[in-house]
Amino acid sequence: MPVDLDSCIERLYNGTLLSEGEIAQICLLVQELLAEEPNVVHISAPVTVIGDVHGQFFDLLEIFQIGGRCPDTNYLFLGDYVDRGQHSVETISLLVCLKLRYPQRMQLLRGNHESRNITKTYGFYAECMHKYGNAGVWRDFTNVFDFLTLSVVIDDSIFCVHGGLSPSILLVDQLKVLDRFDEIPHEGALADLLWSDPDPDIKTFSRSQRGAGFTFGSEVVERFLHVNGLSHVLRAHQLCMEGYLVLFNDRLSTVWSAPNYCYRCGNVASLLSIDPYLQRDFITFEAAPDSAAIASQPAPAPDNMYFL
Repeated sequence: MPVDLDSCIERLYNGTLLSEGEIAQICLLVQELLAEEPNVVHISAPVTVIGDVHGQFFDLLEIFQIGGRCPDTNYLFLGDYVDRGQHSVETISLLVCLKLRYPQRMQLLRGNHESRNITKTYGFYAECMHKYGNAGVWRDFTNVFDFLTLSVVIDDSIFCVHGGLSPSILLVDQLKVLDRFDEIPHEGALADLLWSDPDPDIKTFSRSQRGAGFTFGSEVVERFLHVNGLSHVLRAHQLCMEGYLVLFNDRLSTVWSAPNYCYRCGNVASLLSIDPYLQRDFITFEAAPDSAAIASQPAPAPDNMYFL
């Protein structure tokens, strides 16, 4: 029987898990859809841009309360949908269903956590096992992760990516020939795009302390924007205590959309509204009440505090 997407979406908005069979069907369908997307997707404003959400499902619902539900609002999510939060399954299920139902109004980029290796360590795998009793749902979604696109360009002006820039990539056109349909490699251009970070204290590239990707400075950003005829780099990937950070004379922005990250960091979050004239407006918000209730529960023993 064909899956009823509208029913799935409504149930997910109400916090109800989908069945394993429904998820399997949805994941196969969305793979076919994503396989047709290029590595660089071109879209037009207006659009609302969302940074890392990391399984904080109630905060995702808060985002839709503030920004409006899809398809009334066009959305671009910059990756890192799973891990760390307690509701990664609900989060990625809803986003994938919305992508399948409204493919032109919902854009999903791949983040460094959309990876088999990372999700086995930082929560998504364990959550799938706990909620479904087997790894099937985890396998279905991690197969989808291999198909997520790498970047978006808004109105030939704003370059959007999860992490940052790469010393291997000067031209946006170089992204178009990368083979993204696989697990994220440990090094190389694809890894750099998902792992790198800006550093206001340097000008060029430097090795990242994360163990993957690079840090990059103002000269790298200026050169990349100049040679590609762009005006701004927009990315996520880094916790911002104020919800966002603008660097390099307004040439690069970071948007972070998981408030009180890991239910203990105390940060606010933001969503970024870009109007038809490419004016950018950061809207900050705090954790939703249900997320605050999770934060009040006794914290589990800390694991390797990998705040990515």
